[in-house]
Amino acid sequence: MTRRLLLSYLSVTALVLLLLEIPLGLFYQRWERERLFAGLAGDASVLATIYEDALELTVHQPGATPVLDGTPATQYQERTGARVVVVDRAGISLIDTEQPAPRDLSGRPEITVALDGRSTTGTRYSETLRTDLFYVAVPVASGGAVYGAVRVSFETAQLEAHVRRFHLGLAAVAVVVLATMTFVGWVIARSISSPVTRLRRAAEQYASGDLTAVVAADRDDPEELRALSDTMATMAERLAGVLQEQRAFVADASHQLRTPLTALRLRLENLQPRVADREAADLESAIEETDRLSSLVNDLLALARTDRSREVVTVALDELAAERVDTWGALAEAHAVRLALVLPAPSQRPALVRAVPGALEQILDNVLDNALAVSPAGATIEVGISPAGSGWALSVTDAGPGLSDEDKQKALRRFWRGDSSRPGSGLGLAIAGALAAAGGGSLELQDNPAGPGLRAVVRLEPAIDATARR
Repeated sequence: MTRRLLLSYLSVTALVLLLLEIPLGLFYQRWERERLFAGLAGDASVLATIYEDALELTVHQPGATPVLDGTPATQYQERTGARVVVVDRAGISLIDTEQPAPRDLSGRPEITVALDGRSTTGTRYSETLRTDLFYVAVPVASGGAVYGAVRVSFETAQLEAHVRRFHLGLAAVAVVVLATMTFVGWVIARSISSPVTRLRRAAEQYASGDLTAVVAADRDDPEELRALSDTMATMAERLAGVLQEQRAFVADASHQLRTPLTALRLRLENLQPRVADREAADLESAIEETDRLSSLVNDLLALARTDRSREVVTVALDELAAERVDTWGALAEAHAVRLALVLPAPSQRPALVRAVPGALEQILDNVLDNALAVSPAGATIEVGISPAGSGWALSVTDAGPGLSDEDKQKALRRFWRGDSSRPGSGLGLAIAGALAAAGGGSLELQDNPAGPGLRAVVRLEPAIDATARR
């Protein structure tokens, strides 16, 4: 946001500078050109006045050698850098501050016009100097008679250099303005984006389930953002209260239901010896339903406990996985299923991860229970540990029928059961996912890459310290 605001400020500033400086530069160039022509015309007229008497003498005294003092023309050139040429009525140069005189210049267009009694200005290319020239040619005349002409010329490169220096000055002003606006705009943008960034981070924490994040508003923040901060803080507080009440209700209800369900099961078992054989099957079904309700209540209680924020500790993932595989080995043999553990190479870094105490054991138990329920006799369930970025991945791969992509997403939801004929509450994977998220990890279901079946992948964050708990 800071970058976008700063770019918008700089874009507006650059647009304003272009709208101001480009017309100013063009105006200055035209104004300098006009000022130069006006100055040259005035100076040429002064020089024509200076040499008027001497040129008039050559007309009234034919054959007399004209004597013209070149000092004024030379001084003018030294002062301005302009070239001065004075010609007689035949177009022969009498004074030339850059070329030897006399020379026949009657073929020059501006000299021809001036000798016709008209002043002329313009720009032309000089073959002699191989450059463009500004020129002003004025007649030297008195009483309607033309005695000669004066031409003052000026190289365009000198004017262009002067205009270029002005343009560079404008560019330097633009750079200074943009640099100043960059600093000022950054300060303003930061004053707007900083509170928005704090609100975004707080919202991300809320979205992750952490409603304890504090949204602190500074006195200098805009009033609207301060009001939004207060609203978000109030919302988080109320949501935390509602969720706490919901969790407490689920936990209390589940806890309270365990005792009457246990008592009911005992009563039903006590009735078994007293009922007739034809009623024994119904009684056995009632006991099974009681067991299912007890399992559901226990899962609800476990799920309610996973929603509570807990301390995160460091766990040695390889040691824990080996222990749980060994524990489940006997049950796997009873199902004629083999458990295989794939550990990382000894040369790799230690598989230390962050997790809620007891969470990884429960995750593995739930996932292995599902894998055993769907794997046919003779199949192999693989428990693997592998690096995943900076953290680690714990995977359990079965050889069951697998799930569609849509069912993989549904399986992580609470109370979803793919096959209602098998016992279960539909909370096992939901509990595993909640326990993984409590430690900053995640649970994902994938296809078995080696064939039919499902792979449950638990991604876990790396441990901050090296103190591992089993």
